[in-house]
Formats: sequence, C-alpha cells, structure tokens
Amino acid sequence: MDAVSRRRAIAVFCGARKGRDPAFLALAAEVGRAIASRGWLLVYGGSSVGLMGEMADAALAAGGEVLGVIPQQLVHREVGHTGLQRLEIVADMPVRKTRMIEVADGFLALPGGFGTLDELFEVVTLRQIGMHAKPIVLCDPGNYWGPMLAACQGLVDAGLANAKDFLTMEQFPTVAQALDRLAHDDASAAATQAGAERRVLRGDPEGGA
Repeated sequence: MDAVSRRRAIAVFCGARKGRDPAFLALAAEVGRAIASRGWLLVYGGSSVGLMGEMADAALAAGGEVLGVIPQQLVHREVGHTGLQRLEIVADMPVRKTRMIEVADGFLALPGGFGTLDELFEVVTLRQIGMHAKPIVLCDPGNYWGPMLAACQGLVDAGLANAKDFLTMEQFPTVAQALDRLAHDDASAAATQAGAERRVLRGDPEGGA
C-alpha cells in the first residue's frame, strides 16, 4: 500500500477562492486543524490560495501531514502549495480526482464552486455504481449546500435518481460531527441521521429525503 495511505486519510473538496462570507475561511481553517489534531492525513487539491490554502496552512501549523494533488495546468493558476510534505503534480483533472479517491478513506466537502461540485458528484456517482463504499460528508454549519441538496431531492422526486444514492451525501452542522462520521468506514450506518440533519438545517419539520 502507498505510504501516504497507512494512516487514515480524508480527501477534502473545497474552493480555490475565499468566497464572500468570512465564515468560509474560518470553517476551512477549523477543518485543517481538526484533521491534524486527529493525526489523519489531509488530502486536497494542492492549492495555496482560497479555502484550500487556508485549510492546508492551518493543518500544517497544527503539525498535521498534508498531501496535495494538483494538475500541471493549474500549478500556476491555483498557485501550487510548496510548503506541503508532499505535492503531487499530475497530468490533468481526471488523474487528480482518481489519485485523491484512491488515497482517501472518506470524503469531506466544504463550500466551493464548480470544481468542488465536480469532485463531490464524482465520488457520489462512483459509489452509486459500486466502485467504492467510502463515506461522503458535507460539513455545513451555514447550510451552504442546502440548495444543492434540495435540487438533488428534486431529481429523486422526479424519479430520475435513487433516494439511496442521494442519502450517500451526509450533511452535518459541525466539524466535530463531520469528522466523527468520517472516523468510521461503515457507509450505511448514518444515512438516517444525515437525513435528519438536513431537515434541521433547512428548517423542515418531518419527512424523509
């Protein structure tokens, strides 16, 4: 097995921009510190800017180990992080995703843009077709992902997606809860709780996702 995967490794998908809400940066830094404090390997897209850079810097400052995976064409655009213990420069975006998925024991999504959505839906789709059974978690104190989850619920309601596959995206309101979920490999145990958390964050009363 690859040396980087001997400890628990969590791949985090998040933005290469800071966003308009200062809470996004605070969340990214909190996640970096929290992953480091658990002695886990942080796997991410290798950028030194935006939420990605904030998270990596916080993990490194807390004594954590960080693996960045960045495509050659984005090294300058996203400013590849040269302070990591390991920065892998790969051929393209598909190779980047494949490498992160290969190394990770679980996946965590923070606020981000289209690239983050691409990574998130990649792991959801791969789990749907049985290519992995790793947990997929949204750490979402401000319900940033609520509209996206509502749109996905619309796919289920229209009969174009399976509720079981939708529920593989588990939404939690705190970093501690998100990482506690990622500490376990059993991907089926928390689906009911995840649906309940979604209803709480959206302000819905009762009813399944």
